[in-house]
Amino acid sequence: MLKTLSRLAPIRRFKTKTPFVLIGLLFLNGCGVEESRYDLLNGGSISFAELRNKVVLINYWAEWCRPCRVEIPELNHFAQEYPNRVRVLSVNFDGVKGELLFRQVQALGIEFDTLLQDPRNDLGVPESGGLPETIVLSGGKVREVLLGPQTRQSLEAILSAHVL
Repeated sequence: MLKTLSRLAPIRRFKTKTPFVLIGLLFLNGCGVEESRYDLLNGGSISFAELRNKVVLINYWAEWCRPCRVEIPELNHFAQEYPNRVRVLSVNFDGVKGELLFRQVQALGIEFDTLLQDPRNDLGVPESGGLPETIVLSGGKVREVLLGPQTRQSLEAILSAHVL
C-alpha cells in the first residue's frame, strides 16, 4: 500500500500545479506576435493587433528589383482606394536602415508605411529569396504568401477572398 501511495505522490503534485501551469500558458499565449510593436520609418509604431479588422499586406521590396518598381504604384493606389479595409506595409528585403532606407523609399515612390523591423520570423513565415513578395494577414493571421508583382486585379481578388 505504501508503494502505491508513493507512486501517486508525483501525480498529486502535478494535479495541484496544473492550474498554475494552465494560467501561465494562457498568459504566454496572450503575449504573442500580435502584441509586438514595429517601428515605422516616418515615426510611430504599429502592432498587428491594431489591424485585426483589416487585410494587411506586408510587401517586401529592394531598390534593385525591377518587378518591385512596377508593383509599388499598384500598391500605393490600392492602399489609397481602400483605407478602411486594407493596410499596406513595406519591408526592405536587403535590411537597409537609416537615411539610405529613407532615400530608397522616396526614390521608389513608396507612399505606404515602411516597417523598420522585419516581422517575418515573428509571423512564422520562412524566407523566400524571391521578390517581390507579399505576406497577407487577415484577422491577425497569415493567410497566404504571394510571390511576384501584384496588380490591381490580383489585389482586389485578395481583398475579396479575405473579407472580414
